[in-house]
Amino acid sequence: MLEPSSSQASASESKPEGKGAEPKTVRGSTVYPSRFSSFNPLAYTDVFADRHIGPREPDIDQMLSAIGFDSLEAFIDATIPRGIRLRRPLRLESGKAEYELLAELKEMAQENHVFRSFIGMGYTNCITPPVIQRNILENPGWYTQYTPYQPEIAQGRLEALLNFQTMVTDLTGLEIANASLLDEATAAAEAMSMSYGLSKTKANAFWVSDACHPQTIAVVQTRARPLGIEVIVGDHRTFQFDQAVFGVLLQYPATDGALYDYRDFCARAHAAGALVTVAADLLSLTLLVPPGEFGADIAIGNTQRFGVPLGYGGPHAAYFATKDAFKRQLPGRLVGVSKDVHGAPALRLALQTREQHIRRDSATSNICTAQVLLAIIASMYAVYHGPEGLRQIGDRVHRLTMILAEGLRRLGYAPSPEPFFDTLRVTVPDGKAAEIRRRAHSHQINLRQLDTHTFTITLDETVSSDDLLALFQVFAGAEVTHFTPEDLLTATSRPLIPSTLLRSTRYLTHPVFNRYHSETELLRYLHRLESKDLSLTTAMIPLGSCTMKLNATTEMLPITWAEFGQIHPFAPLDQTQGYQTLFDQLEHWLAEITGFAGISLQPNAGSQGEYTGLLVIRQYHEQRGEGHRNLCLIPQSAHGTNPASAVMAGMKVVPIACDRDGNIDVADLQSKAEQHQDNLAALMVTYPSTHGVFEEAIQEICESVHAYGGQVYMDGANLNAQVGLCRPGDFGADVCHLNLHKTFCIPHGGGGPGMGPIGVAAHLVPFLPRHPIVPVGGKQGIGAVSAAPWGSPSILPISWVYIALMGAEGLTKATQVAILNANYIAKRLEGHYPVLYKGKQGLVAHECILDLRQFKKTAEIEVDDIAKRLIDYGFHPPTVSWPVAGTIMVEPTESESKQELDRFCDAMIAIRAEIQAIEDGTVDRQNNLLKHAPHTAAALMSDDWDRPYSRQQAAYPTAWTCDNKFWAAVGRIDQAYGDRHLFCTCPPLAAYES
Repeated sequence: MLEPSSSQASASESKPEGKGAEPKTVRGSTVYPSRFSSFNPLAYTDVFADRHIGPREPDIDQMLSAIGFDSLEAFIDATIPRGIRLRRPLRLESGKAEYELLAELKEMAQENHVFRSFIGMGYTNCITPPVIQRNILENPGWYTQYTPYQPEIAQGRLEALLNFQTMVTDLTGLEIANASLLDEATAAAEAMSMSYGLSKTKANAFWVSDACHPQTIAVVQTRARPLGIEVIVGDHRTFQFDQAVFGVLLQYPATDGALYDYRDFCARAHAAGALVTVAADLLSLTLLVPPGEFGADIAIGNTQRFGVPLGYGGPHAAYFATKDAFKRQLPGRLVGVSKDVHGAPALRLALQTREQHIRRDSATSNICTAQVLLAIIASMYAVYHGPEGLRQIGDRVHRLTMILAEGLRRLGYAPSPEPFFDTLRVTVPDGKAAEIRRRAHSHQINLRQLDTHTFTITLDETVSSDDLLALFQVFAGAEVTHFTPEDLLTATSRPLIPSTLLRSTRYLTHPVFNRYHSETELLRYLHRLESKDLSLTTAMIPLGSCTMKLNATTEMLPITWAEFGQIHPFAPLDQTQGYQTLFDQLEHWLAEITGFAGISLQPNAGSQGEYTGLLVIRQYHEQRGEGHRNLCLIPQSAHGTNPASAVMAGMKVVPIACDRDGNIDVADLQSKAEQHQDNLAALMVTYPSTHGVFEEAIQEICESVHAYGGQVYMDGANLNAQVGLCRPGDFGADVCHLNLHKTFCIPHGGGGPGMGPIGVAAHLVPFLPRHPIVPVGGKQGIGAVSAAPWGSPSILPISWVYIALMGAEGLTKATQVAILNANYIAKRLEGHYPVLYKGKQGLVAHECILDLRQFKKTAEIEVDDIAKRLIDYGFHPPTVSWPVAGTIMVEPTESESKQELDRFCDAMIAIRAEIQAIEDGTVDRQNNLLKHAPHTAAALMSDDWDRPYSRQQAAYPTAWTCDNKFWAAVGRIDQAYGDRHLFCTCPPLAAYES
């Protein structure tokens, strides 16, 4: 081995590149010292934190210098109140290398056993077409998009969601559908709430068929209880409407597979003044009379079997359809057709005044999300197969079930006498059930057992002749089967569905469902749509409170592994030990990060997490004999979901004022806490504040609420500013929901999926949510809040991988850099745009609010004008007019490099100069770059260019845009026109082509 020279020896003792190494200059170039003699050759050299965190160490030094600090530690000490700082490192392992960790996770995944599950209950195996899996589910151009609040740069995903809405309305026979909800059970609960709000009777009861899936019944009961709604569960064949009800819920087909003709029941429900909700299997509607044709007012269900993997329960996109008359009460998001300034058709989120961020405590729902990525997959499944392809799949599944029924009859069993679609109820003789279960296990088959004498078997599009043979062997036992599935074809040549239930109306007639059936055509269609959407593959998405950070490829890879994706949510626990290990570890890590004693992974969105946390608090008070505590203090700056969640949890909202610096007015809080001390249930607080500041008085605030008997719920939207530096469980919070789709790297997917687990203090652990099928939660736990026991488990490996790769040091460094990046932007822009709120030391947290309100007076420029102009510069605009109207909230996250931050700042400074030209009078106040933004390629190619600026200024304002131009697909959209002329299904294809 060569001995190092003295200079090399000296260099080897220095810190290596990326870790504060001291470079030297050789022939005019910067050279960093070798790490050869200092690294451990037995460890992998790749450090994931260096991949995840954008700024390099020299960049960090430059940014710190610009802000006026010598070190990250000194900067953080000045930013976060000393009293809440975590004074020790997180008790987590060191970060692992990507290659090493994937191997470890694969071993864990192999502890899950992928049986053939014929359990049903709203979940079935399906085939995800590879062209959809590769080009949507595994494509960052789709899964890193943000919610389409800026529709000019979201036309691709909006079109896919419009396809989804059209698919749902066509199949259900109803007039309008939303862009998806969280799962079938919560969609049923939303239907109950909507029916309650629409009811013209004084009834306070909601009737639910006992033929509904048990998880749906449980979630409806959970949602009804705090609202004082009585849930009656019964048999539709015997219920006579002798008790007043405002709504009813039916399952179609029933949970045991039976098909019922509900026409008479629906007529009697309407005569009694009740609205009818039908939970319908979407594939069955290719064969069956749709709910809208036999009397349903609302149809809900799961689109999982349209190409979305089981994923041990999620994420999947629920659907919700209703009559046009109820469109303003429809929960969730709604995509509608409008037009842009050039008269071209353009898509947008319609009727946004329905949303909770507008209605707040008057909202009927706190749902602020959709399962966009999964809805897009389901819609493209329908686009790919078309009406004939879907009909063939439905026919095949039904025929397979008929073959199964005939075979079981020949084996001496008694299948259900009722007609069926894909699920067969089978009665077995006394003492046979245990033997059948054992044989099923030996064949790696899961069945659903209803009671000691009854099984159900649900088939799907993946079933083969071999699967049927295996099922026959399970039921035959030692008896030799003298037939094969092929032998039974002749005996099952006609559908067993009665003619009165057979569908006669056409569906999916729009050209989009009849054009893209070859893979070449679909691939090009998907690419065309993707190119219309700005995602993280294009540029930084600096949205305040939304944390659009890196979703690393290594984190995303496991979601399509069969061991995670092909597990039924109600598979026996001994088949899911890999998942159980992952849950245990993730819960332990999240508890350590937050300082809480217990974690529930069941809430499958941030809004669900809010609601769940408040229900836990409510249950705690009730168990202490203080169920009268029903007042919730909420700062006026809070997220719109906060007051909506409180009302849904049966609480009354008392607003708390903010001071001129944007902090909670502590005197007002203490006054109202004292005034309402007998009934105070909770405070909902966001930390750092919704205004992007670490409030100094947070401990005092928590102590005041506790002093008057209340609990503190902390909104975890801004947890990305806390990890490794402070913990909500330490400074006074009793409950906190964690947005795994923000802080812990689950991608936004264009507006969903999300995950919103909650952490709770020790005294609240007994009240964590339970589930009717799988034993989870506390002994005195609230009811189920999601259809699946662990919400959306198949995306939990993303957060598990992120935490394991980063380790304690990496997570802490990420938080420090997230705060640094925000302060660097605030510092660079403060001379051009006022920073609205700052902390005690003149610093912000991980986001900053830029005040643009003055430009309306000085230049007639609105905040939307600046936002749209940013699109021309290649950026997704920041959060607009929230939490303060006329401002933008900027959050860069830790993943963006200094170069990207500077590019954004340069764009904002250039836009300020464009505004200055208007203020100086050298540019017209209405005919200018900002008012006409964003500029489309079509507009720039027009022969009628009459603008007082050049095409170059409009489209290519920087050198970067010359090389990396992202074009808005449409011009600025006329929002009001779209609401006045509401149209929420696919328009003729010619409208797009024109």
